Amino acid sequence: MSKAVVFDMDGILFDTESLFIKCWVKLADEFKLKDIESALKECIGTNEEKTKEILKSHYGESFDLAYYHKKVRALFQEHITTYGMPMKVGVHELLEYLKEEGYKIGLASSTRVESVKSELKSADIEHYFEVIIGGDMVKESKPKPEIYLLACQELGVNPKETIAIEDSLNGIRAAHAAGMKPIMVPDLIQPTKEIEVMLYQKFDSLIEVRDFLIKQV
Repeated sequence: MSKAVVFDMDGILFDTESLFIKCWVKLADEFKLKDIESALKECIGTNEEKTKEILKSHYGESFDLAYYHKKVRALFQEHITTYGMPMKVGVHELLEYLKEEGYKIGLASSTRVESVKSELKSADIEHYFEVIIGGDMVKESKPKPEIYLLACQELGVNPKETIAIEDSLNGIRAAHAAGMKPIMVPDLIQPTKEIEVMLYQKFDSLIEVRDFLIKQV
């Protein structure tokens, strides 16, 4: 059984994807951006460049992502300052179990590494991760496997013996393409038939992931 796990961040550790969408919806109402939720769901698991491509395909070449993103980040930060970083159920329980059992623990997020480290630090869980890879550290974002291959390389583990924990379709595609064991914990999107055949396991929460790993010992 694998003794290494690489996590995605948004939608797995933090309940940030739904919060970001709420912020975008608030902004979309003001700026008359139609069907923003559908467009944003296509962006889940990708980096900023791919997000820009997708949103331009919906709203035209003149769509200024940087302008809107700045406003969304302000709304997001306002919420975080008031209520704190929204954590997913089971984060501490799973990370503590992995640490106690001697697992190598990494993180591979499409978000820029500086932002990743800041969010992990603010939630006081940065110390669990031996390796942290951000989207700006690779040339090709998820669904390409580069980010996961780099994480495994930095951890010094074989991808075929390493679990990847993901919530997004693009994340599962990336982990599968890297030859890993993808565990999906769906957040906003359920797996399609294409994705289901790629999965090692699927669970509804990180607590269920922990319980599954306990049984494998």
